[in-house]
Amino acid sequence: MGKHKPIYSPASDCGDYVVVTNCNLLKTSGNKFKQKIYRTHTQTPGGLKEMTMERLVSKKGYGEVLRKAVSGMLPKNRLRKIRLERLRTFEGPEHDYQQNVIRFWAETPEVIKANELAKEEE
Repeated sequence: MGKHKPIYSPASDCGDYVVVTNCNLLKTSGNKFKQKIYRTHTQTPGGLKEMTMERLVSKKGYGEVLRKAVSGMLPKNRLRKIRLERLRTFEGPEHDYQQNVIRFWAETPEVIKANELAKEEE
């Protein structure tokens, strides 16, 4: 949202881009891959379209599955579409935003501490 910026306003979106890499390593539990259904409607009679996660991945890739999951978590208001446009998903580790990356999630202090605790338990 950009709450850390001095130009923050709740009615506008001042946030940064979010870059997600290695979407092809996405895992789901249970039988979601074959049973989860994404529905869209064309607003015409009989226009309900259904697509399983397996078909969505083969058609558009794992990045689209992640985008739909994030879309469901965002507030349903006029800023939702703008925020989703700033989400960049890539199937592999290579991406075009390498020079713009400020911080990696895996390098944050909370994640480093959690990883150290997990190693000690093993």
